[in-house]
Amino acid sequence: MSSFDELKKEVTSFRDERNWKQFHNPKDLAICISIEAAELLEIFQWSGKDLEVEGKRDKIEEELADVFMYCMLLADNRGMDIEEIVRKKLEVNRKKYPIEKSYGKSTKYNEL
Repeated sequence: MSSFDELKKEVTSFRDERNWKQFHNPKDLAICISIEAAELLEIFQWSGKDLEVEGKRDKIEEELADVFMYCMLLADNRGMDIEEIVRKKLEVNRKKYPIEKSYGKSTKYNEL
């Protein structure tokens, strides 16, 4: 078992030990992902600089972990393999953003 598989099992065990699976429908899990992502973004609100992260590492880690855990739970709920869907999306992005057109650019794929 990979360390990622062990982590997924630990996250779902945490949920199951508390009998929370009953509350974890796709809609509410998607809402949770959005809320936690907003909390991650909130760390940078009014920072004065978009890139300022000094002294914020612990809070960033905490919110990022929440986002990842809810993503794992949504994937589990829908029977999706995270590694598989990420690899599929990477392949889509490779086609949208070929290196020769996108290297060093932040331009959206339809404007390359």
